[in-house]
Amino acid sequence: MTKYAMLINLDTCVGCNACMAACAMENQTPVWNPEKYRTYVYDEEIEIGDKFLRQFFPKLCNHCDNPPCVSVCPTGATWKEANGIVRVNPDICMGCQACAMACPYDARYPADSNDIDKGLGYYGKDFLKRTVPSIDKCDFCYDRLQQGLEPACVETCVAHSRIFGDLDNPNDLITKVVATGKAQGLLTELGTGPNIYYIHKLPEDLV
Repeated sequence: MTKYAMLINLDTCVGCNACMAACAMENQTPVWNPEKYRTYVYDEEIEIGDKFLRQFFPKLCNHCDNPPCVSVCPTGATWKEANGIVRVNPDICMGCQACAMACPYDARYPADSNDIDKGLGYYGKDFLKRTVPSIDKCDFCYDRLQQGLEPACVETCVAHSRIFGDLDNPNDLITKVVATGKAQGLLTELGTGPNIYYIHKLPEDLV
């Protein structure tokens, strides 16, 4: 079997936002709206004693083992592939946003009619990918995977902070790193089983 996952090294992320730009270009996300991204890099300031540290924190859909978004979708527009990728079918999505409310990672956004109209002006009718309003989210660049390519955000990362691979492949780097226990998911206590992993040093190790 195949189980896709992503590892993000917070210690090497430089906050260049190349991942956001690459994702926007590949998936035609509404670049005119700063709240509508499939992946977003948060810029946080951490105070430790009398020192301040800057931390960049990329977030995206976690492609959970137990995705709450799937169970609440009334039309079946959100589903989970056998390879672990959680996807959305825009043709049957009714835009109720139940999935967005159920997602503990705030990883979904509505692409509305206004976004479709603006997208037509940006990309032209011959290249426009999004033609109907729906909820949108990261799908690990599913079309690229079918071509044997990595997700756009991984390929473009200048600091090589993102690693993508198959957790069911013991030879994949991501599998080896996750096996050490040093990579952690977000909100694992919720039982969602996130498949986005992070590596970072403890604050006391950074000063």
